[in-house]
Amino acid sequence: MIRRTTRFPAGSEGLTEYHATLQVPDVFLSFDGQLEAILKAYSDFLVGKTVLFRRFFLSDPANQEMRLKDRLKDFPDAATSIIGQPPLDGTKIAAWVYAVGGGEYKAGVFSHNGYKHLWTGGMRSCKAGPEAQTEALFNEYDAFLAQNGMDVAGNCLRTWLFVRDVDTHYGGVVKGRRDYFGRISLTPDTHFITSTGIAGFSASPELLVRMDAYSVNGLKQEQIRYLHAYDYLSPTALYGVTFERGTSVTYGDRKHVFISGTASIDRAGQVLHEDAPAMQAERMLENVNALLKEAGAAFGDIVYSIVYLRDAADYPCVRSVLERECPGLDPIYVLAPVCRPAWLVEMECMAINGQGDPSFASF
Repeated sequence: MIRRTTRFPAGSEGLTEYHATLQVPDVFLSFDGQLEAILKAYSDFLVGKTVLFRRFFLSDPANQEMRLKDRLKDFPDAATSIIGQPPLDGTKIAAWVYAVGGGEYKAGVFSHNGYKHLWTGGMRSCKAGPEAQTEALFNEYDAFLAQNGMDVAGNCLRTWLFVRDVDTHYGGVVKGRRDYFGRISLTPDTHFITSTGIAGFSASPELLVRMDAYSVNGLKQEQIRYLHAYDYLSPTALYGVTFERGTSVTYGDRKHVFISGTASIDRAGQVLHEDAPAMQAERMLENVNALLKEAGAAFGDIVYSIVYLRDAADYPCVRSVLERECPGLDPIYVLAPVCRPAWLVEMECMAINGQGDPSFASF
């Protein structure tokens, strides 16, 4: 079933964007039964749209990934991410899909009004070790962007880094990214990139790090704003990591707001409310709200959200908090430990609203 679809704009004006969350209501179906239900919903969603990006969350990639890939051959190509992050509603597969109605889509690049949007999913490296794999992923992505007249420093707006055994390997990912960013002059004095670094695994045990990314060509620097919410959150460099808390992009007719994976952290970079998942969820929402507000957005503008939990036993508790504080949000909840063991819950999202600036080209 299509659990939730958001559409912007809601009326008929402008290029329409769609985000859909696909989940199965029957937890007792086999994986193949759930897969068919998801793909039926996906097929229905496709009508009149071009899918730019799709991510599938699997409970057991070793047994499921190839079956999913085989079935996806029946559908038009799109940037695809397949990651081991078991859905916490008891099902074996869920999906987030992003699509547009209009524009030109060719060779993986979506073009409209002078902008080129490039979504990329499932990047991998055969290097040994998380640090080397992370550096290789960014190097290879930069070379890939160069084919479309872009580069990581100037055009990448959003990354996701999925780390096998995050408690063991995240330190290597942090170092690999920090070293790479230093070489391309991304520093605390310039800017970093909005990102989620989270546990996630694939069918291949040697793949310690996977990456998804989104880049845009054609933006003016004045269209991009990096979000900090310093009254609530610390600079990430304070504790040695290199990502932006969030990024807003203003077009002529709308604003996109990308929020990084955000947890229960304070302005000194410390974990708040250890061993208290409900209180962590509340502080997480405060932090997300502060970032959205800084961008001129609100919870009601969110078009998709993902909530990551370290312990599946915390799912009912955390879900009750979000349903109380943010009715109608309806995230995808997955099992995926955050980068610090003391963080029990993390949330990422994207928001879209009509706060554009007519001095820029529309989306």
